[in-house]
Amino acid sequence: MAAIFWWVIFPYITLAIMIFGSIYRFAFRQLSWVAPSTEFFEKKWLKIGSPLFHYGLLFAFIGHVMGMVIPKAFYHWMGVSDHMYHFLAIYGGGLAGLMVVVGVVILLIRKMTIDRVRVHATFADFFSVISLIIVAGLGVYVTLVYNTTVVAYEYRDTIGPWFRSLFVFRPQYELMTGVPFVFQLHVVAAFTLFASIPFTQLVHLYSAPVHYLNRAFQQYRSRSAYKRRGI
Repeated sequence: MAAIFWWVIFPYITLAIMIFGSIYRFAFRQLSWVAPSTEFFEKKWLKIGSPLFHYGLLFAFIGHVMGMVIPKAFYHWMGVSDHMYHFLAIYGGGLAGLMVVVGVVILLIRKMTIDRVRVHATFADFFSVISLIIVAGLGVYVTLVYNTTVVAYEYRDTIGPWFRSLFVFRPQYELMTGVPFVFQLHVVAAFTLFASIPFTQLVHLYSAPVHYLNRAFQQYRSRSAYKRRGI
């Protein structure tokens, strides 16, 4: 019964909260959709922590798609051996995870130590940052520590098929019963984080500014230039 709850009921509950909560926030609270910038209050640590976090999160997302969404048989068809895949997953995924952890830790310290940033931070801000540290920290542990010191666990035979089975509404919960506990904890923490998205600033991930790539550059001129022209 516990297996059915954690690997069938719990994922669907968290995903439902994420989807319908996000729709509600977009429909009725659009002014709170984007994450307000705090660059005006402090720039030094933001310029370090924010890029590390965002690029690390992007690389980690790509890595999870490659491991959870793409079946193992596809890699064999492409000629990618299990050894090659795990080598890339350990070092590439480990680097991405470390970037996320270091970036988020910097942002957390910034929120706690910079007075002008701290007074504008809410409980939801701290909750999302700490949750990200937990999820990413567990991911780094299973990638760089567990897989290299205990055993290179083949999650593509268990977690991957289980994850894909959720989206065809035929959850194979039995695949998760033999998964090492630390991997299970990482999955539960990640789904809990998904459920918190509509209630935190993480909701702005839906609004990734990809259109900025085609936007014309904004031009800025100093006041001294206008003074010299007598404007």
